[in-house]
Amino acid sequence: MPHSAILAAVDTRRQDLIGLAQDLIRIPTLNPPGQKYREICDYLAARFMAQGFTVEMIRAEGTPGDSDAYPRWNMVARFNNGPGGCVHFNSHHDVVEVGHGWTRDPFAGTLEGDRLYGRGACDMKGGMAASIIAAEAFMAACPGWRGTIEISATADEETGGYGGVAHLAELGYFDPARVQHVIIPEPLHKDRICLGHRGVWWAEIETQGRIAHGSMPFLGDSAIRHMGTVLAEIEERLYPLLASRRTAMPVVPEGARSSTLNINSIHGGEPEQDAGFTGLPAPCVADRCRIIIDRRFLIEEDLAAVKAEMIAVLERLRASRPGFAYEIRDLFEVRPVMTERDAPVVRSTAAAIERVLSRVADYVVSPGTYDQKHIDRIGRLKNCIAYGPGQLHLAHQPDEWVGVQDMMDSAKVMALVLEDLLAGGAAP
Repeated sequence: MPHSAILAAVDTRRQDLIGLAQDLIRIPTLNPPGQKYREICDYLAARFMAQGFTVEMIRAEGTPGDSDAYPRWNMVARFNNGPGGCVHFNSHHDVVEVGHGWTRDPFAGTLEGDRLYGRGACDMKGGMAASIIAAEAFMAACPGWRGTIEISATADEETGGYGGVAHLAELGYFDPARVQHVIIPEPLHKDRICLGHRGVWWAEIETQGRIAHGSMPFLGDSAIRHMGTVLAEIEERLYPLLASRRTAMPVVPEGARSSTLNINSIHGGEPEQDAGFTGLPAPCVADRCRIIIDRRFLIEEDLAAVKAEMIAVLERLRASRPGFAYEIRDLFEVRPVMTERDAPVVRSTAAAIERVLSRVADYVVSPGTYDQKHIDRIGRLKNCIAYGPGQLHLAHQPDEWVGVQDMMDSAKVMALVLEDLLAGGAAP
């Protein structure tokens, strides 16, 4: 079967690809709170049903964020064409807040030259559109293919994925007996195969004190001062230790090949008043102070040891600082994931990149997590990668964009992967 027929089928769909990506961008699926989820699923369902796909609409009831006002809707479209393996393209349909600094309408899907602008253009509606065009072009050019193509649009990846891929995985949608190959079209660039991601642990640390009049702080105990010593210990002891660790994982960018720790937020003392309040704060010693930590760890590190390291900092302070008391609460944790380079979907994608782009594929690992974590941990499916158009540093930025040619090239790569896995006799 000639590759040229598949590539030509993608080429003839260039305007369709642009229009599809624009339509997706123009549905403002903002998360939080979770707007327009059903609308985008309905839009996609209509397209797939018109082509003979079986479509399911799955609401993730009871998951974080799900409510009658903002239901967590997911769509799974499936086309079976006889015995064989199943290739699944998974894209999240939610996008982050717009933020400030835009010079274009974030939901207009503006096309300027080769660039398509809009919130979610890069992360990851451009990748979703490219995977859909890839499937449609392959099916048209290769009517004799065997197996199953599945395409999902899922909720809440930007806030952990629990109302999306995690929910579907719990229901068995990523059981290796049902699905054998998964591509997530995240924006890692068209010549890169992303094998996985680092681990993450989020936690809230609270220091405790005693309230008193601010004119007599010696009668109280400032939780903010206690937290200051926590931050100093992290700065002086923990940061140098983390920076000294290096991973064999091909994490990009270079700085993420070390362990990292970010202080996401800090809150202490009197709560902030509503906007428009014109009074003065009360003179009180802060009796509580909280920080949220974001610890990213390497595949060579053990999660229990990562947690113990932070607890050791707090315990040293409790032993040495009078009145020091703390609580620590886990918020979120994900272990590192990395697919083997010789996995079938990796080999097929690498060969397709070389054929389409005339260059050897680069293998990378993401500094942050994405929905592969749920496919691996809950679904127990290891044959999964992220591959798609777009440049990761543009995600969540003002004037976010994706290149049209990048979408076209990625669509060609994904179409050739389908040929190799479904028409080339690859074992399921």
